[in-house]
Amino acid sequence: MDGPAHSGNEKAPLLKGVQQSKFIAFCRRHKRIVIPVAIMILLLPLLGLIALKTRHAHARNWTSPVVYPSPQGYGAGNWSAAYVRARAMVGNMSLEEMNNVTLGVVDTTSGCVGVSGSAPQHGFPGLCFHDAGNGVRNTDGVNAYASGIHIGASWNATLAYERAQFMGAEFKRKGVNVALGPVVGPIGRIAEGGRNFEAFAADPYLDGILGAQSVIGLQESVIASIKHFVAYEQETNRNPIANNGKPISSTSANLDDQTMHELYLWPFQDLVHAGAGCAMCSYNRINNTYACENSKAMNGLLKGELNFQGFVVSDWVGQHSGLPSADAGLDMAMPTSGYWNERQLKKAVDSGALNQTRLIDMATRIVATYYQFGQDRALPLGVGMPPNLLLPHNYTDAKDSASKSSLLQQAIEGHVLVKNIKGALPLKQPKVLSIFGYDAVQQSSFVPSVLFPQSWEAIGLGTQQSIGIASNAPVQNPPEVQNGTLIVGGGSGSNTPAYISSPYDAIQSRAYDDGTAIFFDFVSTNPTVVSSSDACLVFINEYSSEVWDRPGLADPDSDTLVNNVASMCNSTVVVIHNAGIRLVDAWIDNPNVTAVIFAHLPGQDAGRAVASILYGDAGPSGRLPYTVARRSSDYGNMLGPCQADGSLSPQCDFTEGMNVDYRGFLASNTTPRYEFGYGLTYSSFVYANLQTNINATATPSDTVTPVYTNGTTNDNVNNTAIGNGGLLSLFGSVGTITASVSNTGSVAAAEVAQLYLLIPASTSNSSNPRTRVLRGFEKVLIQPNETAQVAFNLRMKDVSTWNVTRQAWVVPSGEFGVYVGKSVLDTPLTGSFTV
Repeated sequence: MDGPAHSGNEKAPLLKGVQQSKFIAFCRRHKRIVIPVAIMILLLPLLGLIALKTRHAHARNWTSPVVYPSPQGYGAGNWSAAYVRARAMVGNMSLEEMNNVTLGVVDTTSGCVGVSGSAPQHGFPGLCFHDAGNGVRNTDGVNAYASGIHIGASWNATLAYERAQFMGAEFKRKGVNVALGPVVGPIGRIAEGGRNFEAFAADPYLDGILGAQSVIGLQESVIASIKHFVAYEQETNRNPIANNGKPISSTSANLDDQTMHELYLWPFQDLVHAGAGCAMCSYNRINNTYACENSKAMNGLLKGELNFQGFVVSDWVGQHSGLPSADAGLDMAMPTSGYWNERQLKKAVDSGALNQTRLIDMATRIVATYYQFGQDRALPLGVGMPPNLLLPHNYTDAKDSASKSSLLQQAIEGHVLVKNIKGALPLKQPKVLSIFGYDAVQQSSFVPSVLFPQSWEAIGLGTQQSIGIASNAPVQNPPEVQNGTLIVGGGSGSNTPAYISSPYDAIQSRAYDDGTAIFFDFVSTNPTVVSSSDACLVFINEYSSEVWDRPGLADPDSDTLVNNVASMCNSTVVVIHNAGIRLVDAWIDNPNVTAVIFAHLPGQDAGRAVASILYGDAGPSGRLPYTVARRSSDYGNMLGPCQADGSLSPQCDFTEGMNVDYRGFLASNTTPRYEFGYGLTYSSFVYANLQTNINATATPSDTVTPVYTNGTTNDNVNNTAIGNGGLLSLFGSVGTITASVSNTGSVAAAEVAQLYLLIPASTSNSSNPRTRVLRGFEKVLIQPNETAQVAFNLRMKDVSTWNVTRQAWVVPSGEFGVYVGKSVLDTPLTGSFTV
């Protein structure tokens, strides 16, 4: 679920008194105006298409094209048997029953954050939805897995699959049918984005690869709900706000067609190709139309181009219209609906206002997904999810002892070592250690409370901040740190640990074995340092949460703590549990700061993991999945969210196009502190023997017929070239690029070899030049003095660009630059190939 968490029988604060509120009354009056306007736009679809294709247009010119009808699911790929069964069931349903399965309903018997309507006479019990992509939230008997950003920092696709496999099994044992994850949107356009930690990386390729493996792993047990579709990049003004009778709309993400395809839609395509069963439409508007009633996004892109066979569910309270949202492709409204809950869809079919095939398709998609992933054999809805943990209940232990080693490995691999001088790490049986910082020890309380479901109990929310949260208004001066070891971010993307292993606990255990004396101060920002300390370990964190965007990228008190310790200790090791980008230039050049680790969000094994790295039991193998700048201003207009600034219709123009994160730094020739893909190990590596074997063919220039045609996307049924994810040829191999990597150090270590391509541009764009882009990675463990071969398989998609005129992916002719190495800026091997 998204937004402040609510149990199945609660409504979002904005909806309290929904029938009487002036805001909802206004929306209903406004809806009557919108309908004839929509009809007028429908008569002029080319105008909308031109608007979408216009680059860098002023906000008032951004209009989302209208795409009707909504494509019907038909059973592409391995979905055919599920659709046969679904058609048989839905064919016996009444229109009222079909209407009912599209609804979220009130259910006080379980802790599911959403329960869909049922058709009991036909054997369909409905579905239990629950959060989230980082593990089961707000319950007992489950594990806290490493967060998305932590897995992104691992650069390990196998680990992403394994994590999802264990996580999905826990959802299943709890009676959950739909796990609300994984997240590949936001992609990280905004450096201060509140939910960046839920996704994997500020790059569509890395997001897509890790997200696809997560879908596959989850769906061995439950249905994955990929989110948030699409271009959902900030928390500020993400929901409408009632403002003295003049409602402020959600922000509009204004972007052009090429940017949509090559950046924001890209990872979703990989996840749909992997077989995702559910997609969640987002809160924001896209080119001034709400995502959950945006026909271009849902009908044209998701169900048309990507040939998505599952169902689309609204983000919680993300539905803002009745028939327009149904016609636009929304299949289910959560957690309840004031637009469909009184048989409105059935009545609309009876009156001819809604095509009956649309309602049939809505129900069929839902039931087909239920069958496709074996939910007809699932446990009763939410059977292991007590609605109130403080009341007596049957304890369901969903944990699997086999997951223990994976949980620890996930936690270890997401740590990124960015500085290590004077032989600071690994520690070698120190005689004296001093440990500082609020993050070194567990939070002072961990019991179910009003803030427990969002993991907000240790961040010190004030009264005014709580008021802002309750009213959907931007939260003023939100917390930047958590008082205790940070293992996960806040909101619906949080999870619930079975235990919390803190750094201090784990180091203390190691000190027992080594005979080390430990001194500590977890409170003061100017602590006393024992002069005999072999090393001083400083643990700080950088918090982030759903509902608000971060107020900055570094908090002054933590920087003060680091500087004060470093002024008295000549080997200061800084560990940051960070839920996103964290600037370090306030102290990084201090020679007494000898080592720095971005520890991200490791889950419940945080302490064990960091201790194993500090002492060299495991080598650091993570790489940055984002860019760390030298100063906040280096991020330019992508530092923080766009603001309403008095407007009733906030506009966010994505004028940078595809140049987000490292691409933006490359385009502006800005040198970061630590670049995308950067990370150190306890060894050293040499790259050699770059080989390219690519057989891609440039797309003929006379190929002008669009592959995807608005209003005719049902032709996918008879098009064998189209499958799950769209054009199947896009996922076919066009060859490989290989290299050798040698470990020239003295210890075994894992290296992440990375491939970047510079794809030739069809037209020049001086304001947004085309930059190199990630198109492959391989993580390999190499013994000392040994060499490993790495191979990057390229898909047709990886060497293509989106042609706006043709409305198709094309392989451009010309020379492709090839860069292989340790990060986006450290590529010792360069070459090219020509198509």
